[in-house]
Amino acid sequence: MKALMLCGHGSRDEGAVREFAGLADKLKSRLPDWNTDYGYLEFATPIIRDGLDRLRESGAREIMALPGMLFAAGHAKNDIPSVLNTYAAANGVTITYGRELGIDLKMLRAAGERIKECLIADGWREGEPLHDTMLVVVGRGASDPDANSNVAKVMRMLWEGLGFGWGETCYSGVTFPLVGPGLGHAARLGYKRIVVFPYFLFTGILVRRIYDETDKVAAANPQIKFLKAGYLGDHDLVVETFVDRLNEILEGTNNMNCQLCKYREKVLGFEAEVGLAQESHHHHVEGIGTGPAEHGHDGGHAHHHHDHDHDGHHHDHGHHHHGDGGNGHDHAHDHGHSHAHGHANAHHHHPYPHADHPLGPRSMR
Repeated sequence: MKALMLCGHGSRDEGAVREFAGLADKLKSRLPDWNTDYGYLEFATPIIRDGLDRLRESGAREIMALPGMLFAAGHAKNDIPSVLNTYAAANGVTITYGRELGIDLKMLRAAGERIKECLIADGWREGEPLHDTMLVVVGRGASDPDANSNVAKVMRMLWEGLGFGWGETCYSGVTFPLVGPGLGHAARLGYKRIVVFPYFLFTGILVRRIYDETDKVAAANPQIKFLKAGYLGDHDLVVETFVDRLNEILEGTNNMNCQLCKYREKVLGFEAEVGLAQESHHHHVEGIGTGPAEHGHDGGHAHHHHDHDHDGHHHDHGHHHHGDGGNGHDHAHDHGHSHAHGHANAHHHHPYPHADHPLGPRSMR
């Protein structure tokens, strides 16, 4: 039996949970020969183990798993693989993990269409120059510079591909510049129109925060027209990118890019994080928050409030790091081994070196 598990982050926002479930249904329809299920890492039900249980109970012994995430930061590199490894070892199944959506031409086309929809609604016609218009792409923000740099590359590809007059990148949290300072800077550059595009899969607290910050900067700069583009959602090209990631697993080409991974290489400013041990930080928030009532969670639990991407401690995306400083590097995609977790409801993150940046995370407090 061909079994596929789609692993989402989860959200306290019911809209985001519904949208991810809708994407999972769309992927299921796209892959009629596969038994497809889904689950969340935190804040929503069903949790990842629930989906794996259903696949196993239906007879699956080999499961393909995909992270439902744009870029590979701590959740995709560390937390989801940790959950999968633990489950595989405890239940006698083989789970093969694919890579994140990443920088992909189909994803860029989907993003371009969302931006064009926004411009067309403002009266723009395809082919008209955009030299008087600026693009600001907003990423989620992570304590992983590799993930943050991917957002900047997406912005440049969209800027150049669509011919905007200028482009900038900012982030919804964790790193810098945040949306408010980033848009404040953009407003000083003299463009008549600024398109703000959240490079996010789904709605939620962070997307609403981006739009709210846009409204604040727009009110302070009435001479500039600010346009709020829609996020990616379940665009058909997003679904097709997930299908591509599944095919990469089947072809054996699903290697994560480790050249700039702060857990393997000495990335400038993050040298102390090479070889940190893998452990998930999400056991105590699994299922907490929102989700279907039939799973026994009514959203009334005390929430673990964090809108940031955890600083992961080592990833196992088909790469086995053996506690020797990260020198062991095995490209076999085997998740049939367990990890000990000494997690007692406290996060032991390595400190983000730029937490006190004046345009960054401290200004969110």
